[in-house]
Amino acid sequence: MEIDPTHTSLVAVGDSFTEGMSDLLPDGSYRGWADVLAERLATRTPGFRYANLAVRGKLIGQIAEEQAPMAATLGADVITLVGGLNDTLRPNCDMGRVRGLLEQSVETLAPACKQLVLMRSPGRQGPVLQRFRPRMEELFGYVDDLAARHGAVVVDLYGAAALADQRMWDVDRLHLTAEGHRRVAEAVWQTLGHAPQDDWRTPMPASARPAWAARRVSDVRFARQHLGPWIGRRLTGRSSGDGRTGAHVDPATGRAFWVTPEDAAAPGPVQRWRRVEPDPA
Repeated sequence: MEIDPTHTSLVAVGDSFTEGMSDLLPDGSYRGWADVLAERLATRTPGFRYANLAVRGKLIGQIAEEQAPMAATLGADVITLVGGLNDTLRPNCDMGRVRGLLEQSVETLAPACKQLVLMRSPGRQGPVLQRFRPRMEELFGYVDDLAARHGAVVVDLYGAAALADQRMWDVDRLHLTAEGHRRVAEAVWQTLGHAPQDDWRTPMPASARPAWAARRVSDVRFARQHLGPWIGRRLTGRSSGDGRTGAHVDPATGRAFWVTPEDAAAPGPVQRWRRVEPDPA
């Protein structure tokens, strides 16, 4: 890995983890680790371009068929691919099919960029992780194998105790808080060869555990507001991403576009960057 490299463009591919849920901004949009990473990279490279194609709820088949080919046409320096975890949370998951579609995605993306980034996603402490841990670890083992065969790098978030802390997770227990996303951005930043800005593995300060009654109230709220609707979507075959496109995909044409800072000297938040059409094929 080159030390302190220069990257001129980034494309992010995946599901809600990469879209940025639950790093919510005041206007109702999401920021997320990929946006944070893009903002950092832009401070080093005038003319930096970024496209986030990720959509919440997407399964690896949808990522392989819809996002990966689109990302491959953009000619990015760096592409990040995180997918397959939504599949492992479904009761009738075919892990053989998941592995095949993940490999299809990697084979599409690896030749289309200078550096492909894969991840072992973080896991929150609790019974849900315990139930699905074998599938997750099978998926992550295959991620390591694909990276070795295709020259990708792997960001190991699953092995980070700090990201397993329940305080890093939003009330839906599925998505990271803003602090969690900031740490993921730092982890990817370092994996790409940049000097650390902080230690993203540092544990959160110790705190008193909430009282039993408070935990039960939280459990009931979680079941009513998040778990119930999630189960309902599974039973009816719906997804939270139905009808949505990636942040940098034109819904009218289905084509991806870049965004780039208005002011290269002060890039600011991605949400204020201007649209740039990709170069003609």
